[in-house]
Amino acid sequence: MPDFPWPSGAATGLGSLPGTDVAEAQRLIIGELPDLPHLAELPERGPGADMIGRSAGLLVELPVQLYVGRWQMAPRPGRDQRRIADLLERDLDQLTEQADRYAGPVKVQAAGPWTLASSLDLAIGGRMLRDPGAVRDLTDSLAEGLRRHVADVRRRLPHASVLLQLDEPSLPAVLAGHIPTESGLSAYRAVDGPDAASALRTVVQVVGVPVIVHCCAPAAPLQVVRDAGAAAVALDLGMLKDLDPLGEALEAGLGLFAGAAATRPAPGSPPLTSAQVAERVRRLWSRLGFPAARLPGQVVITPACGLAGAAPSYVRAVLKACRDAGRRLAEV
Repeated sequence: MPDFPWPSGAATGLGSLPGTDVAEAQRLIIGELPDLPHLAELPERGPGADMIGRSAGLLVELPVQLYVGRWQMAPRPGRDQRRIADLLERDLDQLTEQADRYAGPVKVQAAGPWTLASSLDLAIGGRMLRDPGAVRDLTDSLAEGLRRHVADVRRRLPHASVLLQLDEPSLPAVLAGHIPTESGLSAYRAVDGPDAASALRTVVQVVGVPVIVHCCAPAAPLQVVRDAGAAAVALDLGMLKDLDPLGEALEAGLGLFAGAAATRPAPGSPPLTSAQVAERVRRLWSRLGFPAARLPGQVVITPACGLAGAAPSYVRAVLKACRDAGRRLAEV
């Protein structure tokens, strides 16, 4: 098995948290997830802090703007572009200040090329997904922008190693041809698996750091993730139906960021305890038939998805449960 770029028994978050105070959010992450902290994302701050705007702001020589509530390509950088850059700079400043002596892995997140292509509008109308040439330009621009972003984080945290999470919630719909056109009366063409993997692989190769592909939709395309050369896949365990593709991917050496704690509690129920989270992951591992000794090195414990919609007290409880669950599993 490969050596994985995270410590045994690690836990992390998938990005978003509630609120608007980035200093407090980053303190929470570093305090509760000391083995694999991540850059905070606070979408409640509004446009430019949302996943699509924040990620589109990383594009090189492809400026964007907000138009009637949607992000679209712009002829030149403007006020919206400056707002995205300012928000990200504040976030990075907090990470730099609070983790200046940190010497382990740290994770940053951005939307992947297919989710961006499904969400960004061309200046002439329609999603970028409609134009294969535009998708190629977007992919190349995103790859270069993420390379620069990773280099900036490395410069700020010279003792840390950087991991990149690509959020691809739209990827299954892209592959199935289920992304609706602007009229809602039809859908854009389906993208072949090899073409989807090729775009992701472009990003993986250019950024030069381990990449985790996060897909919290049902039927995550594990073969595409494997063909892209990703180091790991991040999944919501509650979405898993067929375990065979996951078992094959893990046997081939893919890491798993296991979304084992719900993003919101069931009505009237407390958050899962660390013992319950650990048992959920252990039970899955047993069903897959892998040796228990492999689990803590190959698997990172996470919430099921982002936590932006959760209450702050629940967020802290969930992150702590994930951290302690990872340590429980590492003790085996």
